[in-house]
Amino acid sequence: MSSNQEDGKKVFFLRPHSVIHQEMLDIMIMAGYEIYTILNEERARKLLAMFPGSIMFVNIDEGYTEKEWEEYIKRIQEDPATKNSKIGIMSYNQDKNLMQKYLMDLSVPCGYVHLKLGVQESTKIILDAMEANEAKGRRNFFRVNCENDFSATMNYKGLTGNYRGKVLDISSVGIAAKLEKFETMPTNAIVRDVQLKIRGGLILTDMILLGTRGNNSNVYIFLYDPKMPSESKIIIYRYLKASLHKYIDELNV
Repeated sequence: MSSNQEDGKKVFFLRPHSVIHQEMLDIMIMAGYEIYTILNEERARKLLAMFPGSIMFVNIDEGYTEKEWEEYIKRIQEDPATKNSKIGIMSYNQDKNLMQKYLMDLSVPCGYVHLKLGVQESTKIILDAMEANEAKGRRNFFRVNCENDFSATMNYKGLTGNYRGKVLDISSVGIAAKLEKFETMPTNAIVRDVQLKIRGGLILTDMILLGTRGNNSNVYIFLYDPKMPSESKIIIYRYLKASLHKYIDELNV
């Protein structure tokens, strides 16, 4: 999961409030953002250094004291390894002087998200901040690589037999799969009743053939049917979320 300008930016939430875990995270992943939650301040700083230009929203209601949070954010802003990071603040604190300190004195570019506004409005503020800071880069959706996940497969019954493939990557809008064999179809053809298996979840959906990937004639790109049931979408989003957590947890930082 690279993070250059074209591929988009990683978005970290440091010590996120429970509302982030329960609702916002799913909404932001569904919107196509590459979201990670971090519970340790020093690990978060090291990750920002590892992935320059990343975005991080900081919950200042937990962990450090007010003075320590101020020093922590200044350190990120002044360190050559992390100064290109974009910081935002999350808090239930309505103190105007505190807001002014972060917005005016420290000039955090991703704003001060006052969570008491409610989940919907707070989520909109965060999504607006991520869009303004081009968190998606040139892509619309991030992809999770699942080449090494042998449970990720697809199969369907075509006009001339049964077809089976290994899912190589998956996003909230579609998959790339390497098929053992394939019947000739025009671009945008609808493939009926595809069985998609991902880590214990089984999805039955129609899919739309977008085409092949590059010069690799046996790797095909499929989009989900826009009318795919919400239960199937939930399986996909849970898989994406679990894969992101696994990826960041395995980094030696």
